[in-house]
Amino acid sequence: METNFGDDLIEGLNQAVAHAKGQSKDARVHVVHVPNVRSLRARLKMSQQLFASTYHIPLATLKGWEQGRRQPDATAAAYLSVIEKMPVEAQTALES
Repeated sequence: METNFGDDLIEGLNQAVAHAKGQSKDARVHVVHVPNVRSLRARLKMSQQLFASTYHIPLATLKGWEQGRRQPDATAAAYLSVIEKMPVEAQTALES
């Protein structure tokens, strides 16, 4: 069985370069909604400590997000979206 691995690799790299230059319209772009954590916490009327402990988020991580030093990854952003839409249910699910 003959493969064209080299040709496929070169074509893939050419597509990546075209996308990086804004010349490609074929690429898929995934946009992850990241809730504004500070606004979410304020809406829930929670301190940083209470929000972090309630939703099992390390306090340092929460502070980093709120201060803009770090951004939530896709998994954390999804979790924050759940908290944003269903805060009571998320809290209940975490209670033991």
